[in-house]
Amino acid sequence: MKIWLIRHGMTVPGEEGRYQGFLDESLSEKGRTALARAPFSPSHVYVSPAKRARETASILFPDAEQICIPGLWEMNFGVFEGRTWKEMENDPQYREWVDGWCLGTCPGGESRADFSDRVCSAFLSVLDIEDLEKEKRNQSEDLIIVSHGGTQMAILERWGRPARDYYDWQRPCGCGWKLSLKKSEKTASETEKMNTAEHDIIELHVLEEICFIHQ
Repeated sequence: MKIWLIRHGMTVPGEEGRYQGFLDESLSEKGRTALARAPFSPSHVYVSPAKRARETASILFPDAEQICIPGLWEMNFGVFEGRTWKEMENDPQYREWVDGWCLGTCPGGESRADFSDRVCSAFLSVLDIEDLEKEKRNQSEDLIIVSHGGTQMAILERWGRPARDYYDWQRPCGCGWKLSLKKSEKTASETEKMNTAEHDIIELHVLEEICFIHQ
């Protein structure tokens, strides 16, 4: 199975360098006009419920059914949302978070570990849904996910191959990754260690970087 992970288009807060997270902003005019319709038309795409993700999917894949997966939403940055790093450079809460390599819990939001676990659990649920859809259709389609930069990074930090650091998986708005999914069955010892008996071991091998921005 081929998997496409696509980051949403640009928004006004994004253009201003503001943390967005759970803020539900629409695409900016610049963001909408920059996106180019995809050269193929899937029957359905999986999307974050955020407006910026759903609007991006509508431009790229106007004929596709959208299936919203709440767990694919961007990281919740709590009290940092709607603000830039410059505005918070002297904020002690922000300094503490940054000095901890942005791994701790954002006040009123999530830690990176909790965010990654949420996103990866949602991604596994998408694979389960797609397996059922494949049985109904008796054929396989590429799996398309339109979500967020952080969502891509969380999924690929865990399963991307060749392995990279979390931030090395970041791609610009309107861009992402085309991947090949490889599954293998776990041994009994691996099942006990991973505590995920219902899922096989998966790897996402990079095929190419993708971009849906007008050149």
